[in-house]
Amino acid sequence: MPLQFEAIPTTDARNAQNGNPDANGQIPERAISDGNGNPCRHCLTEIPQGAEMLILGYRPFPDLQPYAEVGPIFLCANACERYASSETLPEMFANNTELLVRGYNAQDRIIYGTGKVMKVAQIEKAAATGLMDPEVSYYHLRSASNNCFQAKIRRCE
Repeated sequence: MPLQFEAIPTTDARNAQNGNPDANGQIPERAISDGNGNPCRHCLTEIPQGAEMLILGYRPFPDLQPYAEVGPIFLCANACERYASSETLPEMFANNTELLVRGYNAQDRIIYGTGKVMKVAQIEKAAATGLMDPEVSYYHLRSASNNCFQAKIRRCE
């Protein structure tokens, strides 16, 4: 099954980059990237050492509800191009050994039993297989160690 790996929407990134409050109602913090483990969730690249970045609370769900987790993410401080959705795992994740993959239904609720920490090399096959289940609308890629949102995986339609 063809997959689509997606970054956060440009409107969400621009809101933060323009200094609007995050999902916690706070202004995004500004920091300087050390070049090690600061992935922008909009362009899906590592923020280079010395570049200004934002740290903010992000909720990758359309509505408030019990499963709509808020967690920290990094963004380029300046406007960056959104990652062009792709059928292959973004290169940014090649440096990770493991990621958490978790399935959600059409109501944006966790589907119990779909959450697994897995080797990066297994993610494409596992997501393609999992998305054959009509109950699974999409997956989140999250940090295996910190649970931070990384990207979304959905069916190509």
